[in-house]
Amino acid sequence: MTHRERFIKTLKCEPVGGQVPTFELVFFLTMEAFGKIHPNQRRYDQWNQMSQTERKLHMDEMAELYIQTAKRYDHSAIFVHPNPGDYENTQWLLETIREKSGDEYYIMMHGDPTWAIPDGDSMMDFSVRMFEDPEGLNEESERRLEASLEFAQKLNAGGHLHDGFTLCSDYCFNTNPFFSPEQFDELIAPYLKRVIDGYREMGYYTIKHTDGNIMPIVKQIADCGPDALHSLDPQGGVSIPEVRKIIGDNIALVGNVNCGLLQSGTDEECREDVLRSLRQGMERGFGYVFSTSNCAYTGLPLRRYEMMIDLWREYGSYDQK
Repeated sequence: MTHRERFIKTLKCEPVGGQVPTFELVFFLTMEAFGKIHPNQRRYDQWNQMSQTERKLHMDEMAELYIQTAKRYDHSAIFVHPNPGDYENTQWLLETIREKSGDEYYIMMHGDPTWAIPDGDSMMDFSVRMFEDPEGLNEESERRLEASLEFAQKLNAGGHLHDGFTLCSDYCFNTNPFFSPEQFDELIAPYLKRVIDGYREMGYYTIKHTDGNIMPIVKQIADCGPDALHSLDPQGGVSIPEVRKIIGDNIALVGNVNCGLLQSGTDEECREDVLRSLRQGMERGFGYVFSTSNCAYTGLPLRRYEMMIDLWREYGSYDQK
């Protein structure tokens, strides 16, 4: 099987045998690993002034960097950050990656119209609106939902070059969700379910990402029908066995390696946590994608990430006795 085939079977919670699939939502360590800036960290303020030749060189380099990362770390999937992010350049980047890699990798991109935890500048105003103007927030959600589905439909009509969307609105702090269960039902769940259903009708898979303590709302998230949940954050008290008890076996799980330990723990603490995540994720023999509990973010020691991957290569096979 190709990496893409193994990843899709895992999203379907079908046994794959052999190595557990792995990927990272973002691998920001490309400068240290390859001597190149990650595509999402680049600025193209003069993109429209570039010649077509120069734009193509940039596009080729971005595509190559995504593929180079996947090859070095045996990732089964590539999360694409289109840059620039308009339709034409998104389509161009997806086409370039497919031309260079064929169908070897599952390709995904962001596509979440639901509300996330607001930033510090707008948190107070947003919190007030949740109580005083939920109808207005839902009207905005409706527009955001329609825009996301229209963009996906346009990409779909252009050749269905990617396999799915990862829905990256964060709902939770480490201690608790920002949205109460009642607020989640009113402001988030209807639009999360509709965007997942809409993508599925177009033939796309969905992975729902949110960090933090999802436990008070994890059943509500699962009831919206994503193919997988990411990132199962142990820093938020999220454990794979407990999530499985609540949501059952029909949704794949992605992540759970403690980023905090990778950042600041000892080598032995990191090793124990990686092996714990593998053991718990692989217990049922299907439906698990190995990754960090967030991403390979800027400042994370590359040595620690590569140690994590080395342990996965040694212990992350379903075929081990």
